[in-house]
Amino acid sequence: MGQFLLTWLATAISLLITAWIVPGLNITGFSAAAIGAIVLGFVNAIVKPLLVIFTLPLTILTLGLFLLVVNAIAFSLVGYLTPGFEVTGFFPAVFGSIVLSVISGIISQFFQVDDQRNY
Repeated sequence: MGQFLLTWLATAISLLITAWIVPGLNITGFSAAAIGAIVLGFVNAIVKPLLVIFTLPLTILTLGLFLLVVNAIAFSLVGYLTPGFEVTGFFPAVFGSIVLSVISGIISQFFQVDDQRNY
């Protein structure tokens, strides 16, 4: 449970930093980022695998570059579903998804918790 909360907090902070860096992304506050982190988790768990399966031939044809478009679609969907989180176009969604993955990877290095317990 602790790892889940730390991951959620790290993703919310990553969303705030991404909105600060990428023009075209607007987040009204930490509560919108926290809700956006939850919605992002659901979209990445449910919608994104379906998009990857449906676009697999196009992804193979473009040697994997179409996955950037799939990530942008998922990121735009999060902006659409989250109140207080706005994605103003396709290119902010593409750059936002790239920057979010880099920043989230960096921040998650600071929030690592070892859930391995010896009983």
